[in-house]
Amino acid sequence: MYPLYIDPGTGSMLFSILIGAAATLYFLARALFIKVKLRLSGGKSSPFTAGPYIIYSEGEQYWNVFKGVLDAFEKRETAVLYLTSSRDDPFFAQSYRYIRGEFIGEGNRAFARLNLVSAGVVLMTTPGLDVYQLKRSKQVKHYAHILHAPSDAVMYRMFGIDYFDSILLTGDYQAKDIRALEKLRGLPEKRLVTVGCTYLDEYAERIKNPGEALPGDTPGDPGEAPHRFTVLVSPSWGKSALLSKYGARLLDPLVKTGWRIVVRPHPQSKKSEAAMLAALEARYGADLEWDRNRENIQALAGADVMISDFSGIIFDFAFLFDKPIIYVGGPQGVRMGVRMDLRPYDADDLADEPWQFRTLREIGIELEEDSLDSIGELIEKARDSEELRAARRAARETAWQFPGEAGERTAAFLIAVNEGEGHA
Repeated sequence: MYPLYIDPGTGSMLFSILIGAAATLYFLARALFIKVKLRLSGGKSSPFTAGPYIIYSEGEQYWNVFKGVLDAFEKRETAVLYLTSSRDDPFFAQSYRYIRGEFIGEGNRAFARLNLVSAGVVLMTTPGLDVYQLKRSKQVKHYAHILHAPSDAVMYRMFGIDYFDSILLTGDYQAKDIRALEKLRGLPEKRLVTVGCTYLDEYAERIKNPGEALPGDTPGDPGEAPHRFTVLVSPSWGKSALLSKYGARLLDPLVKTGWRIVVRPHPQSKKSEAAMLAALEARYGADLEWDRNRENIQALAGADVMISDFSGIIFDFAFLFDKPIIYVGGPQGVRMGVRMDLRPYDADDLADEPWQFRTLREIGIELEEDSLDSIGELIEKARDSEELRAARRAARETAWQFPGEAGERTAAFLIAVNEGEGHA
């Protein structure tokens, strides 16, 4: 007799399967409980029956995506149910008359509620409908997904937007790849409607009033200190991200320039890479600043140049402030000159390189490993480039259409769909 042996790889896979099975059983049991409770109540006291429109937000970080849409519905005196997974959602500080909001919990608790809602139209930024725990409710006529960044629609994890009825785009260019995926996977065509970018509209309005307090921001010194040239280091997170890849090798030469250096870590980095961040903070002390505000708008407004990687904040900075970008590619999955592993994403199924990667090379300057020590010279080059400035403006016109109109256009489309004019 030989002892039973399972190699580490197989053991890890079996463990993942067991965890997945347990999560699925929990979710199914929860959904069954809710259905039984609903049936016993005769449907009369159901908390799941809503009006014609439901908007779901995963958390307070998406408030700027939905605020303009809710304002448009409020202006039309149209009732909407706003469901959120954040107790601290800024929605609860508003004074809407026609919009009702509820906190519905996080994770499986939220999905169990969403899977049984009744509405004409449900709008969300959450991907993965009918892929994982988030399922279509039989009492919903139409599911709409609104893109919350002016970048490629195919940069979601696999099948992220396949089963929505409509996708609300920030720019016409995003439609091409969605149609290619539909054809490749044998999916019916979705309604693709370009509405613009709701959160960029919101930020653009707030930039017009720079003295206005921003929710979640740390109060600063109201004094009139002269502006220092400021470099904002704003990475994504993970092994391919800026701080993980370079860390002190990037920050050391930046600090030596004498400029003001502000580091704004990704929210997930604070959770997954806390030890790395702590080590960097201890290394530099007061030689650089760390921005921990919930919103990024003040950090963007105060910066003269940004250094980032593959974070979507690059386009926020370029489109809102028209300022230079230095970017770093990740070390994995070299494909078409872009060093990012695309295999987990919808984009990997397509032959063409994603628009955002092509555009990044046009609007920014790539930071190579052998140019770290001369980062100051690279930044000066980016500051003075009229070619980069023209490329930024062209990219903005492509990816952020109908500036200032996204909330109204989104509400109008949802109403048309619910009233049968949008071919739901």
